[in-house]
Amino acid sequence: MPPERERISSSLRQEVAQRAKQLCEYCRCPAEFSTDNFTIDHICPRQFGGATTSQNLAWACFGCNGRKHTKISGTDPQTDEEVALFNPRQQNWYAHFAWDEDATQMVGITPCGRATIRALALNRPGVINLRRLLASAGLHPPA
Repeated sequence: MPPERERISSSLRQEVAQRAKQLCEYCRCPAEFSTDNFTIDHICPRQFGGATTSQNLAWACFGCNGRKHTKISGTDPQTDEEVALFNPRQQNWYAHFAWDEDATQMVGITPCGRATIRALALNRPGVINLRRLLASAGLHPPA
């Protein structure tokens, strides 16, 4: 039986959002342009003992959080090896990901990056379209 859901205080939610600069910590899309509310992701899911603390929480768009759900690992499409997914509290985004030439698609530069892109579908069509539109307005990629 999964642990009882612990309510995330509004101050903790605000702290997580501000730390992420209002960007999804996985696909890097900005909350202000999302059609859905952003959510708090337990990086290590509660069912695996993950705590509801700032160090285990990530700001995530609904699409990424829904795809991540309780995943903590994924398959690297280049090697077929199971690897840990990207952890925004412990890893640097730029060490695992880059943008393609027009900044519409994320490119995994490590097994972790490639597995995370695959598991969370970080280059799903709606996200690519949003990136394209934001890039044309000079608002993408994020700093």
